[in-house]
Amino acid sequence: MSLTIHYLSPPPSRCVILLPSPAMTPLTLSSPSLNRVLFLTSRYSRSPFLRNFKSLPLIHRKLPHNHLLGARCEASSSFTAKSSKEIRKARAEAVVDEKLTALRQQFSKPGVGIDAYIIPSQDAHQSEFIAECYARRAFISGFTGSAGTAVVTKDKAALWTDGRYFLQAEKQLNSSWTLMRAGNPGVLTASEWVADVLASGGRVGIDPFLFSADAAEELKEAIAKKNHELVYLYNVNLVDEIWKYSRPKPPSKQIRVHDLKYAGVDVASKLSSLRNAIMDAGASAIVISMLDEIAWVLNLRGSDVPHSPVMYSYLIVEVDQAQLFVDDSKVNEEVKDHLKNAGIELRPYDSILQEIDSLAARGAQLLMDPSTLNVAIISTYKSACDKYSSKPESKEKFTDGSSTKPSGIYMQSPISWSKAIKNDAELQGMKNSHLRDAAALAHFWAWLEEEVHKNENLTEVDVADRLLEFRSVQDGFMDTSFDTISGSGANGAIIHYKPEPESCSRVDPQKLFLLDSGAQYVDGTTDITRTAHFSEPSAREKECFTRVLQGHIALDQAVFPEGTPGFVLDGFARSSLWKIGLDYRHGTGHGVGAALNVHEGPQSISFRYGNMTPIQSGMIVSNEPGYYEDHSFGIRIENLLHVKDAETPNRFGGATYLGFEKLTFFPIQTKMVDVSLLSHAEIDWLNSYHAEVWEKVSPLLEGPTQQWLWNNTRPLAKP
Repeated sequence: MSLTIHYLSPPPSRCVILLPSPAMTPLTLSSPSLNRVLFLTSRYSRSPFLRNFKSLPLIHRKLPHNHLLGARCEASSSFTAKSSKEIRKARAEAVVDEKLTALRQQFSKPGVGIDAYIIPSQDAHQSEFIAECYARRAFISGFTGSAGTAVVTKDKAALWTDGRYFLQAEKQLNSSWTLMRAGNPGVLTASEWVADVLASGGRVGIDPFLFSADAAEELKEAIAKKNHELVYLYNVNLVDEIWKYSRPKPPSKQIRVHDLKYAGVDVASKLSSLRNAIMDAGASAIVISMLDEIAWVLNLRGSDVPHSPVMYSYLIVEVDQAQLFVDDSKVNEEVKDHLKNAGIELRPYDSILQEIDSLAARGAQLLMDPSTLNVAIISTYKSACDKYSSKPESKEKFTDGSSTKPSGIYMQSPISWSKAIKNDAELQGMKNSHLRDAAALAHFWAWLEEEVHKNENLTEVDVADRLLEFRSVQDGFMDTSFDTISGSGANGAIIHYKPEPESCSRVDPQKLFLLDSGAQYVDGTTDITRTAHFSEPSAREKECFTRVLQGHIALDQAVFPEGTPGFVLDGFARSSLWKIGLDYRHGTGHGVGAALNVHEGPQSISFRYGNMTPIQSGMIVSNEPGYYEDHSFGIRIENLLHVKDAETPNRFGGATYLGFEKLTFFPIQTKMVDVSLLSHAEIDWLNSYHAEVWEKVSPLLEGPTQQWLWNNTRPLAKP
């Protein structure tokens, strides 16, 4: 929600920015020097809540879906969006886009005065999944993928998305839009493009609540090279102005307490450890806007965002108090008591900027993560620092009698790391929920195969709906963890395909079928992909499937020294595909929350080598290599893995070595495997995995479903 202040762009600031040391551990912090914050190198923190690692670099959490403004990835060039058969027709028959016309009319209104407007995918909290009322980029463009940035000038409109969504965007954008395949050779970034198409001295408008401070600064610097100005429109979101009364209402469902038996650590302990980290950083307070971080710290869960058990809120934690900014109509008595016992005061959601100003007035040293915190908040604090720094009454007194002026300390949120490393209760909940999920999937796949063999006319939506029914009867089921990707044949090649009733395909027994799905349970979060054929796969399909399986096995068996960043592991999953000149356009693994967001940072396993975050013991990551032939088929095999210490006969240089423990237990279709391509060791891995699937999941099944599981976990013979 946009909040009202009385200027278009933030005034200059004299806030102190503390830059990170090159060898920084983001959990236990030492006092800041003039120019940087040095992190302690002790391996253990003063609390099990906040762990400490040796020489971990500070990397801002920049997930690819949030930063298409500067993304450079893979493939070809930009083009006007339509399927290849319709491109010439679309160009000949220009579409009058009424939404674009209405949006452009806003550019010249008093208090606006811009030449271009940028519409990102995010809400004010940089969320991947957002409430329907904040889906502004989808509303204006018609493109519904989760990753994308729209840029509208007075005579042009372009949309950037990454390789997961190229085919989807082709289908959904009309001819008024130009599809920009983000990062392909020769394709400008959104900031470069807007800087090029505007006449010198152009004004580029953004809603500052929808951009992180880092993203806004990068955009500002990029367009300044062509003498353009970035304008923060605090008072109005231009898409909302034309959306008007048809815009969905904000979410209003009740918040719930996340039981301690699933959370593992109580709120008081988490706050105590967080306050230690704040003080070690030389700060007196922290402002948190990432919804999963707030839910995790407070042991609360919500229903504001589809697929993610979080609530729209901000959290400010000071050394002696804490405030939760949230719509109090969502807070019942149980939650009020829970917060009161933890010393948390409730404040209105839309009063966050007033409190940010108040913190500066009191001389606070405010810790802020510029990679996640929106620029509206950070600019407000910088302005307040400038306003109050010269006033004696703003200087906060400490116990030793000293005082300080208000200033900002900019670094990664310490909660990001703490949340990523699961405690014993969280890990046990993940294991338990995965087994119940496997039982639901067994019932589903047994049903699906039977229906397909009976020649039932099932659509991709029918399949996704039926899977939801099977999951919903499992204990602790809350929601899906993302929109089910149910793709038959060519639709399986659309990496983040979402079937829609009016346009989805029939599940064709003669084509590959890809199913990527997950669930939110009260004790854990699941994410699994399986690819299957209901008749006889072609030799090409089997070869590609087997290469993907080899990559999956290679990553699953990887052993690596502690401190290894995820991009180093990415090649394990691609090497078998690379040998025959194939690849895929997405990362290999993402972090996963415990009964929280299905995608969480800061860790990832990806070809994007800019993320130097080390993979650490206790993290959970996905293992999901794939291969996709456009307009033909898609293949992906995905399990979730828990990072744990590996037993190695040697420890070179005294290093600890890490490996993976599987959380997902469900059959991989052996009919798709070309056994001649597998080594004996790879066959042993598959047979051992299937034996473990049978051992763990069969006790939860009976009758025909148990027989189905037996049929699909029988050993694969060696050639």
